Amino acid sequence: MCRILITLLAACIGLAGPATLAGAELLSATRMVIAILADDLFVGEAEGHLSGAGTLAIRSQKSPDLTCLGQFTSSAALGGLGQMHCTDGTTGTFHFQRLSVFRGHGAGSSSRGAMSFVYGLSAEEAEPYLKLPKGKKLRHNGIELALFDL
Repeated sequence: MCRILITLLAACIGLAGPATLAGAELLSATRMVIAILADDLFVGEAEGHLSGAGTLAIRSQKSPDLTCLGQFTSSAALGGLGQMHCTDGTTGTFHFQRLSVFRGHGAGSSSRGAMSFVYGLSAEEAEPYLKLPKGKKLRHNGIELALFDL
């Protein structure tokens, strides 16, 4: 009888383990974000969880003290929606579409102006999806991503 109870307990723990991990949001993925917000380049990271919820943290390349934090929800069928708040008081909303589980692109609006962004893409892959300022291109300057004159 004791052996049966121990086996049953072990089976219950095995079944509860993965659900507990997913419920605790321990199964997640982090990807680089490249964003253009009101003609300013921002870079950072987005972390998405198995549940579809996630967070965003980006920083202006021109003014490094300017950061934005946000939250989003997503699904494979519907894409995603989110909102963000920046240290200068800017607020915004955005939507995005997945290209794959870990890559995608989106757009939004903010109190500073329009926004376009990608996640999980290199700078070269990102250009078709980003609305770059007129006369600018996105490249590495040897240290970080930057906007350069054409």
